[in-house]
Amino acid sequence: MHQSPSPHQPPDPPVTPYDQQPWFDGATVPGGWPPHPGHPGPWGRTSRLSRLWDNKALRATALIGLLSLSGLVILALVREQTGTKGFLVGLGLAVLPVPLIISVFRWLDRVDPKPWRNLIFAFAWGACAATLVALIANGFATEWLMTTIADSSSPGGRADADTWGATLIAPFVEESAKAAAVLLLFVFRRRDFNGIVDGVVVAGITATGFAFTENILYLGSAFVSDQEFGYSGIRSTTAATFFIRAVMSPFAHPLFTAMTGVGFGLAAAAARHQRVRRVLLPIAALLAAMVLHGLWNGSSTLGGYGFIIVYAAFMVPVFGLLTWLTIWSRTNELRTVREQLTTYQAAGWLTPPEPIALSSMRARGIARDLARRSQGSAAARTVGEYIASATSLAFLRRRAHRGTAGPDFTTRERELLDRLWERRETAQPALAHAALSLPLPYPGPPQGPLPPPYWPTPPYGGYGYGYRAPAPGYGHGPGYGTPGPGYGPPGPQPPQAQRTPHPTYAPQPPSALHPAPVPYGPAGPRSDR
Repeated sequence: MHQSPSPHQPPDPPVTPYDQQPWFDGATVPGGWPPHPGHPGPWGRTSRLSRLWDNKALRATALIGLLSLSGLVILALVREQTGTKGFLVGLGLAVLPVPLIISVFRWLDRVDPKPWRNLIFAFAWGACAATLVALIANGFATEWLMTTIADSSSPGGRADADTWGATLIAPFVEESAKAAAVLLLFVFRRRDFNGIVDGVVVAGITATGFAFTENILYLGSAFVSDQEFGYSGIRSTTAATFFIRAVMSPFAHPLFTAMTGVGFGLAAAAARHQRVRRVLLPIAALLAAMVLHGLWNGSSTLGGYGFIIVYAAFMVPVFGLLTWLTIWSRTNELRTVREQLTTYQAAGWLTPPEPIALSSMRARGIARDLARRSQGSAAARTVGEYIASATSLAFLRRRAHRGTAGPDFTTRERELLDRLWERRETAQPALAHAALSLPLPYPGPPQGPLPPPYWPTPPYGGYGYGYRAPAPGYGHGPGYGTPGPGYGPPGPQPPQAQRTPHPTYAPQPPSALHPAPVPYGPAGPRSDR
């Protein structure tokens, strides 16, 4: 029974929305919410092993040490086989296609770019750890084949062992070693893994690192062979090897491993209760990568025409299909950004044009360019940070809806909303202006008299944050208006315009995707379209 506080006892402080939590002791967790963050991990939260595992600096140091050691061993092994001069020639030629391949994957990842630390780890894993595993395992496998299956006494015994190893053993070993990097990022960088595009990009960068080191070995060995037999110029083995590996098939290894990335991407897009799908899809995709890799390696034994047939009939169509799938997935990502951000726009965190502008790569670029021309490079960086935070917020909300957001969903959501709020004065006018360059998301205006246009009132950033009321006869319908100072001609200012405080934050279960409005804060009047 509630009792009033005595005059000599101060009242309890009011509970703010920031103090509220989506879970309560003794209460039933709402459907779709992640488990309680206090739930002990596999080793228990208080165990020494758990504390060591939670130490990010220790994990990073161990990982860097492992990759550095692998790199030194690889360097020694390759230099032993090619010599110093062959190693330098192979290194110079192998590095040429790398910037092009990485640029392609970065272009595919433009909607929600992955942190550079993830991509550097993927490349280093492929170039060092995966290559070291492949060299050691393939060498043991070839020796085993020679002693058990092939006739080592016959002249063709070694060739038969190499063929069987390249067709059966190498695809299994190499694709498994490269898939380990995708698995590690999928498990430990889950918030950066949202779908097919992320899987393809991570897998492709890993395979690019692997192909880079492998090309050093092949090109360096070819150069040593040319030096031994006196070949030079365009007829040399080095030129032929470079043409096949760097010109005709620079995306060969990325294509194989990208199949694994597709599987992990589909697993990331699966709901929490779809456990079988989340396990079987990466395994099936890894097997597909092995088969494709084995087919490619086996084509070298079919002669020149057999290689061309496999290249034209299998590799090119698969590459085209994978490219289409990745671009289609990126389009779906933009659609997700628009759909999920509508919730926050209705709650008062975003202005109405922003979900439309943020779901268009063209509008994003226009907003950054506009900020750069009008306010300088710092403003363009601010707009870019705003776009990145809004995109992460949209994907976080989608993961919460699927039940895969993790126990820090509320904390992460609040952090992203705070980042948006800190950058709104620079980014919102630029995005509003950029949205005007896009076609209307709905058909033309309805027949008959139009209702009064809806314009965001505080706390949208309204008239006190660089926006003005829409000009009479403004033809972009509800939710659009003229941008603020520095982005267009002056307009009438309401006399009562003033700044308003930060919108109220109150976490909601992810099942409430599109309430009208959700109780994240006060919302202004709305007009149905």
